[in-house]
Amino acid sequence: MEIYLIRHTTPLIEKGLIYGRTDVSLTPDFPVEKAKVLKQLPETIDRVYTSPSARCLQLAKAISNDCKVEKDLYELNFGDWEGMTWDAVDRDISEVWMNDFVNLSPPNGESMLQMQLRVMKFWDRLVSQSYQSAAIVTHGGVIRIILAHYRSVALKDVFDIKVSFGEVFKLQLSRP
Repeated sequence: MEIYLIRHTTPLIEKGLIYGRTDVSLTPDFPVEKAKVLKQLPETIDRVYTSPSARCLQLAKAISNDCKVEKDLYELNFGDWEGMTWDAVDRDISEVWMNDFVNLSPPNGESMLQMQLRVMKFWDRLVSQSYQSAAIVTHGGVIRIILAHYRSVALKDVFDIKVSFGEVFKLQLSRP
């Protein structure tokens, strides 16, 4: 099965905004970025999955009108920090979290381990399907978790995996 992991295009946000689950607009360059993404995809894809976030859904619908919305593809839940900027978050608290983001969560949010569990639940469902091809339009965090799994990278090292806005990763999975 060919699986295309696609990060949403560039959001229109202020620098340092924490926007994991927050719906944000896309930049006016969306049509140009969308065209670049579409050029990297085959003409037909058996199934397109998308995060419920508007920034993902907009791109997913450009790929297929019949995309399936999956809550497990949401970005990390930053809880009380959603919509804040990093400089507005208590530095001591954020440093504790950054030193163990795998196991700790922002207040009323989720840890990277919790996120990994939900993303891999989706992944296990996907790879059990008989599709020839599938696309996943989602967020940098979700893509990093899938790529870390695929490449056998430890979750604590997930941010070593670079994922740009509008970037497409093609994975080839072989059937057992």
